[in-house]
Amino acid sequence: MKVTPTDIPDVLVVEPRVFGDARGFFFESWNRRTFAAAGLDVDFVQDNHSRSSRGVLRGLHYQIHHAQGKLVRVIAGEVYDVAVDLRRASPTFGRHVAVTLSADNARMLWVPAGFAHGFCVTSDSADFLYKTTDYWHAEHERTLLWNDPALGIDWPVGEPVIAAKDAAGTPLARAETYA
Repeated sequence: MKVTPTDIPDVLVVEPRVFGDARGFFFESWNRRTFAAAGLDVDFVQDNHSRSSRGVLRGLHYQIHHAQGKLVRVIAGEVYDVAVDLRRASPTFGRHVAVTLSADNARMLWVPAGFAHGFCVTSDSADFLYKTTDYWHAEHERTLLWNDPALGIDWPVGEPVIAAKDAAGTPLARAETYA
């Protein structure tokens, strides 16, 4: 497994070792010992799976209490995945990283607690899986405005399909953030 820090060092690209041949492929998507040895010693409590069609944008979501670390990956299709640092004390506060995740590249992204997270689908459809370090709590969920100019995210879709809660997201300047 190869673990590479992004421009925000706490956000990591994880590339598993894929064993492939004419029959297909095999790789470990999660192994507690291997991940702990790579510096990701975390406990996951929930797995989530979403399917979306081309142009769907989900996010940017976070929980102000019960913050979740997320290990995300795509098992079918391709997405443009984004993590925004919402930790006020961080030197990278308000900055984001974006990574293309696909079934073909088998990359995963570690998004630590304290970040807003979202993605948009760039293939016909995508199945997106993520493991979380805390449970979902609807009352603590917040949405950062996906197209806030202060974030400078260059989403690769012109007119995304978004949910009402994402359209009504809060700009960074007014968002609840972490210490």
